[in-house]
Amino acid sequence: MPPRESYDWLRAHAVETATIGSALALLHWDQSTKMPPAGHAHRTAQVGILTKLLHERRTDPRVGEALDKARAELLREDPESEFTANVREWQRAYDRAVRIPTELAVATARAAAEGETAWKRARPDSDWQAFLPHLEEIVRLRREEAEAVGYANEPYDALLDEYEPGETAASLEPVLAGLRRELVPLLERILGAPRQPDRTLLTRHYPLGCQRALCREAVAAIGFDFEAGRIDPTAHPFSTRIGPGDVRITTRYNEHAFGEGFFGAIHEAGHALYSQGIPGAHFGTPCGVSVSLGVHESQSRLWENMVARSRGFWRHFLPRAEERFDCLRGVELDAFVLAVNDVRPSLIRVEADEVTYNLHVLLRFGLELALLRGRLEPRDLPGAWDESMRALLGLTPPDLADGVMQDVHWSAGLLGYFPTYTLGNLYAAQLFEAAGRELGGGPQGLDERFAAGDFAPLLGWLREKVHVHGSRFVPRELMRRATGAELGHEAFMRYLTAKYEALYGL
Repeated sequence: MPPRESYDWLRAHAVETATIGSALALLHWDQSTKMPPAGHAHRTAQVGILTKLLHERRTDPRVGEALDKARAELLREDPESEFTANVREWQRAYDRAVRIPTELAVATARAAAEGETAWKRARPDSDWQAFLPHLEEIVRLRREEAEAVGYANEPYDALLDEYEPGETAASLEPVLAGLRRELVPLLERILGAPRQPDRTLLTRHYPLGCQRALCREAVAAIGFDFEAGRIDPTAHPFSTRIGPGDVRITTRYNEHAFGEGFFGAIHEAGHALYSQGIPGAHFGTPCGVSVSLGVHESQSRLWENMVARSRGFWRHFLPRAEERFDCLRGVELDAFVLAVNDVRPSLIRVEADEVTYNLHVLLRFGLELALLRGRLEPRDLPGAWDESMRALLGLTPPDLADGVMQDVHWSAGLLGYFPTYTLGNLYAAQLFEAAGRELGGGPQGLDERFAAGDFAPLLGWLREKVHVHGSRFVPRELMRRATGAELGHEAFMRYLTAKYEALYGL
């Protein structure tokens, strides 16, 4: 088969595989939103069968043969072309997949499905002993996967590379260490500031129906297309792309915690805007999927924090919120903006503010490294968690539900995932800084646009610089092209320092 015919076969095979994968994504969405409790056992069987089918397709020897032939065309292709990017990423995915035995892939998928169900049942009662066997199995399988995939330096790199291509523990540790060195002094300054928010503003009575309506209005305003998506309640917020024209987001609401539902919805809408901005014509190919979780997270954190917690955003949306919530009548803009940017150490990562959030990620990154390096066993996680929480945030969880059991990730097998959250924050700051510069007026210019309810210029810039490329470029190269800067913590600290010095009168 000639190189071009081989490429066409690869593309058709990949599109069909992605279509099957989209059915699996729909099953996962249903499991987290609508499925009755008694359906979990059957869902685990469904996930196992589809995972086996997908793994067999991804490791089909014909894929390897077609790649060998298609690569012969690369020397004649533009290194930045769709052809080159797709062949490069197909080869990368194939090389990883063929190293993982089908039995291991299926066992991991089943363990994750069972683990997530066990976590949901055990977390409300902090029942660690009921959840521990599932976690032990997941960690064992992920360690086995790391060895099967292989690594140059340490097992953690084999798992991290799945979510953030090209990154390693060694490449991240100095960036995170530099961030920690500057975060802690800024946090201390903020906590000692004379100006502090009225924390009761966000814990008043916010009827759930009105919250849902405001969330829907806000995510539509920033660009989420409801003709190609939907929003639903769930226990742990997430976003998922089922396929072209079907991108779904979720959030969880609390009558006495306005930020939980609202900022959860904006965060997931940020992910969804990226997914909706990837050209549907490329579905099933690397140019039709996001490049990494860190880049994906940059979109959600940018919209949640840099847009939706800005003064300009609330100049536009506070009057609309006042129309829906009696408890906000007469609340001053500056008081509300300070409240939604409240900084204080807290137990829960998803509820953490911008300044302390990355300390939560550093905690999890350290524990994951210890697990994969064999220095920590799952049974010892509760004690290690509490010790790290005290060291980083000065807090001790009152129970396991708000401690080591608070995140769904480990129950779902997502070891190596957490650093992508901090990468997202760092990339978001670099993108926001570059967008302000190129759209004109810097951060103040963006804020004025938000105050006028005009979010389209920023979304359009992100579509051009990030979304449309899919995985055409590796993450660091994509960000370098978009921002003109290398990965670092400097832009993030410039953003935090300027914002919180103004808010807190430092």
